[in-house]
Amino acid sequence: MKLVAAAKVRRAQEAVVNGRPFSQTLVEVLYSINEQLQTEDIDAPLTKLRPVKKVALVVCTGDRGLCGGFNNAILKKAEARIAELKNLGVDYTIISVGKKGNTYFTRRPYIPVDRFLEGGTLPTAKDAQTIADDVFSLFVSEEVDKVELLYTKFVSLVKSNPIIHTLLPLSPKGEICDINGNCVDAAEDELFRLTTKEGKLTVERDAVRSKTIDFSPILQFEQDPVQILDALLPLYLNSQILRALQESLASELAARMSAMSSACDNAVELKKNLSRVYNRERQAKITGEILEIVAGADALV
Repeated sequence: MKLVAAAKVRRAQEAVVNGRPFSQTLVEVLYSINEQLQTEDIDAPLTKLRPVKKVALVVCTGDRGLCGGFNNAILKKAEARIAELKNLGVDYTIISVGKKGNTYFTRRPYIPVDRFLEGGTLPTAKDAQTIADDVFSLFVSEEVDKVELLYTKFVSLVKSNPIIHTLLPLSPKGEICDINGNCVDAAEDELFRLTTKEGKLTVERDAVRSKTIDFSPILQFEQDPVQILDALLPLYLNSQILRALQESLASELAARMSAMSSACDNAVELKKNLSRVYNRERQAKITGEILEIVAGADALV
């Protein structure tokens, strides 16, 4: 399981790193357009700020266990956010993605869930579009006033951070921000390669910095700005959700690889300890039998 997870996490990490520049650039383009249109009377529902009465939480978990505290960490983050919203007097609903999250919320009927969705072994744009359609309908119909994405951000093989990312309305800073307005994007990613050294599996790490294109603050629209926003905003939703699913999958596989490595180490240690106990018992039995034979021989003499 460790080797299978190691093979899969490499591909998952490449998907995360390759998709991140597009995701960041798209947000910057949208921000530039949105900033220039603030003075014009244009109705763009996904950028509209309104008083928050209800929040939708999109919680991304895994489909399987045996990955350490991966699922538990993001579910604890969701519970903490729910408690914060309750203290603020804000209503909430959950969109659960992943079998582990679905099971968790199904067993807690007091938590309102709008929809249960299952994640795939390899996230695709089609999977992200299913979530995006549900989020879009909730926000545009004003059933919710804010949408937050809870997922596990992949940092390295041994580190991942459960974070909350404000998905809607579009961030006024033109970057991916958490609920406090702090940027959650990492400018530098860690790439790794699995190699063998002296017959043992080892990991070599390289740092890769994501590059995005700088845009001119002055943009000229060849089409109606409303048409441009209508085309880009759904793409923004899809790209951000797909990125979250990819990050979550990479984090899950890395956590499983680490958990299985620890399980193998613990099994080897357990085998060593049990072998030591067995050998001591065997030696004690042999010594006892020898003493009985010697005592019997002395008695005959």
